[in-house]
Amino acid sequence: MATGYIEHITADGDRWDFLAWKYYGDPYAYEGIIRANPEIPIIPILPAGIRLLIPVLDPPTTTVPVPDGMPPWA
Repeated sequence: MATGYIEHITADGDRWDFLAWKYYGDPYAYEGIIRANPEIPIIPILPAGIRLLIPVLDPPTTTVPVPDGMPPWA
């Protein structure tokens, strides 16, 4: 889930998967960027100068169970 947006101005050769890698560390996470920019055509290589909104994702909230009697940092 997104909690805001970062503005990105494309450079020559930017691609959806490159932007996902740059902002999320995962080239397959580009769908959220595409959904946040419905007015931009889905083309393989984006031209320079396009203003995109990159959703800021909430950090994952995972909890690891701690065995009884163990301190949480162990």
